[in-house]
Order: sequence, then C-alpha cells, then structure tokens
Amino acid sequence: MKPVIKKLLIAAMFILSACYSKAQKGDTAINFFNGTFAEAVKKAKEENKHIFLDAYASWCGPCKTMEAEVFTNRDVAKYFNAKFVSIRVDMEKGEGPGLAKRLTSIDGYPSLLFFSPQGNLSKTILGSRVAKVFLAEAKLVVK
Repeated sequence: MKPVIKKLLIAAMFILSACYSKAQKGDTAINFFNGTFAEAVKKAKEENKHIFLDAYASWCGPCKTMEAEVFTNRDVAKYFNAKFVSIRVDMEKGEGPGLAKRLTSIDGYPSLLFFSPQGNLSKTILGSRVAKVFLAEAKLVVK
C-alpha cells in the first residue's frame, strides 16, 4: 500500500473513531436544558414530563462526581431523557441564589430536586449517589 493512501486511511479511521466516541457520549449523558428554571417548568408542562434540578456549586467535589460518573451513566441518561426535563443550576451564580432562597429544601450540595410536571416539589436528595441508587430513587418519583 502506498504511504499516502495508508496515511489517508489512518486519518479517516481516526476521524470516524472520534465521531463515534462523540456520538456515544451524547447517547450516554443526561441532556440538560439550557434556560431558566421557569422555562424548564414550562417545557415540562408542555411535554408532560417531570422536572429534575441539579442544584450544585462549582467548587463541590461530590457535584463533580455526579456530573462525571452518574449523569453520564447510560441507564440514567436513557431514563432521565425520556421522563424528565433536567436542568443544572449553579446555586452561586445567575438565578441560583434566588432559587436557593425559594427552594428551602436545598440544604447543601449537591441537592437533587424532583418536581411533578406541574412544578410541585416531589422529592429532594441531599448528597451524591451512585448511578444505580440515583436511578432507583428517580423511578420512585415518576411512579
């Protein structure tokens, strides 16, 4: 095989591998809504989905673990993307401080809040969980 063709094939395989890897990541992570909490509630009502709010702080180690290990779990992502409008809010920036005052069940980070499709608080989990436990708790909310 000519060296130029070999280099082109290697480059093509690398590009395809990168694209596949990116597609796999997209399929295995919770799709968090980009917008305000009020907009997420509106979307949930329209789609008749529950709402999941990840109330986090940028400095929080357990929050980073949830983001890296739990929110990217394939089973968690599949369930949450089907059943919830999910939103992440840094509780120290933007609308976060106001939400923290309004949502009194936030008592540390991460606070993982579940709401009905109408926007009523159903459950609050304080602290991180492993994927299997987190998913089981979420399923209790949707019943």
